[in-house]
Amino acid sequence: MDRTAKIYVAGHRGMVGSAIVRALQAAGHTRIVVRTSAELDLRDGAAVRAFYAQEQPAYVIMAAARVGGIHHNATAPYDFLYDNLAMSANVIDGARHAGVQKLLFLGSSCIYPKFAPQPIQESALLTGPLEATNEAYAVAKIAGIKLCTFARQQYGCDFISAMPCNLYGLGDNFSLQNSHVLPALIRKMHEAKLRGDGHLKLWGTGTPLREFLHADDVAEACLMLMDRYSEAGHINIGSGEDLSIRELAQKVAATVGFTGQLAFDSSMPDGTPRKLMDVTRIQGLGWRPRIGLDEGLRGVYAWYLAHGAEARQ
Repeated sequence: MDRTAKIYVAGHRGMVGSAIVRALQAAGHTRIVVRTSAELDLRDGAAVRAFYAQEQPAYVIMAAARVGGIHHNATAPYDFLYDNLAMSANVIDGARHAGVQKLLFLGSSCIYPKFAPQPIQESALLTGPLEATNEAYAVAKIAGIKLCTFARQQYGCDFISAMPCNLYGLGDNFSLQNSHVLPALIRKMHEAKLRGDGHLKLWGTGTPLREFLHADDVAEACLMLMDRYSEAGHINIGSGEDLSIRELAQKVAATVGFTGQLAFDSSMPDGTPRKLMDVTRIQGLGWRPRIGLDEGLRGVYAWYLAHGAEARQ
C-alpha cells in the first residue's frame, strides 16, 4: 500500500479496528480516515455514498460489525442479521462505486458449518448447517464475502476477505450480557475474586475447543494481506492452536488470581463443539502470530483493571 494514500478504517473504535489503526500508524500511514457511528451510520446507504464522494479513500478495511456472544446473538438475531448485512453491503458497494483501489472485508470463523472437519479449511464454507446460536451473524458475514468475490468477478474490484478465529485484546467488550467468552471470564473471575467467592459457575460443559488470537496480531495480518494478497474468496487468520473452554477458564483464573472452584452448568449451551482454523494459506504468505495466549491474557487483564467502568459496559 501507498503509505501516503487515504485509508478508511470502518469500526476504528472497536477492538479490532483500533488495533488496525495502531498498526497503520506504526507502519507509517499518514492519512487514516475514520468516522464514529454517530458521524456515519453505515446502515444508511446514502450517507455512506456521500462519505466516499467526500473522502475518496484509496483503501478500505471493513472492521465494523455488530458483535456479541452466544446469548446476545441468540436473543437478537434479526438485529444481528440486518445491521451486519446493511453495513457490509453499503461499505462494499460504496467502495465499488467510488473506485476504491483495494478493500479488505473482515468476517469471523462462525461462517463455517457447525460440524466442519477440523482444522477448518476455507473450502468448508457452505458445506453444512451453521451453528444456530450465531446463524444470523454468520449469514451476514457470508454475504459480505460473496459481495467481495462477485465484485471481483463482475467488476474487476480488488476486494479481499479474511476470516479470523476468536479474537481478544485491548478495548474488548467485558459486558456480562453481550461479550464473548474470554472477556466475560476475565470479568466474572475478577468480580468473584473481589467478593471472595469460593466457587464460580460458568456456562456449558467446558469441553468445546476454541482458538484465540490477539487483536494486534490480526491487525498485522490485515496489513500484510493488503500488501500481498489478492484472490477471490476468503482466507483464514488464526493461531493454528486451540484449547478447551475449561482450560481457558483455568488460564484466566491464574491470570486474575481467582483461587475458587470452577463449576460448569451443562444445562446452558456450548455452541460449536470445535473451531480450529486451517492457517496453511496465510502462513504460506509468511505471517505468524507474535503474542502467545498467556502473554495476551496478562495484557488484557491489565487493560481491564486500568480502564475500570469504561471496560464494563
